[in-house]
Amino acid sequence: MMTWSSMNFQNANSPIMEQLIFFHDYTMIILILITISILYLMLTMMLNKFTNKNLLNKQNIEIIWTLTPSMLLIFIAMPSIHLLYLTDEINKPLITIKTIGHQWYWSYEYSDFKNIEFDSYMNKSINKNSFRLLDVDNNTIIPLNTQIRMIVTSNDVIHSWTIPSLGKKIDAIPGRLNQISLLIKRPGLMFG
Repeated sequence: MMTWSSMNFQNANSPIMEQLIFFHDYTMIILILITISILYLMLTMMLNKFTNKNLLNKQNIEIIWTLTPSMLLIFIAMPSIHLLYLTDEINKPLITIKTIGHQWYWSYEYSDFKNIEFDSYMNKSINKNSFRLLDVDNNTIIPLNTQIRMIVTSNDVIHSWTIPSLGKKIDAIPGRLNQISLLIKRPGLMFG
């Protein structure tokens, strides 16, 4: 659950979100090392009055400052591409949920069962126990440890269906069916 003044991600409720948090931390370590090394080089250049004659016309330094950024970009790109393909993977879903975005509400249809469909509107009541602009009257119930395919579309304009704690965000576009897979590892009430 997100709290006020928090600088971190929400608690991960899916394996994809755990991988996204790990990738974020991995990339931040690389960026911090780059920043520290550049600051160190800048300080030594500013404080050093001497010129190294061996570095004026050498090809070694040219190769080093060309290959080092290339290797760093490869170290960032490979896990990123792997994670990108993991988010699109759908493995034998047991349940399919059709989600339709309307102006001001969402409609959900469990197409594997007979006549399970409902509309989900935002709660208009404002009380101390509710989350403003996040609580709805009908929550979507999703089983734990089950592969779920969600088909998302829109009835009128482009909408965005998002649950940050699952690491999922998909656009609902009129006339187009987009799909994502969901796998929830922990029970709870998630907002998006």
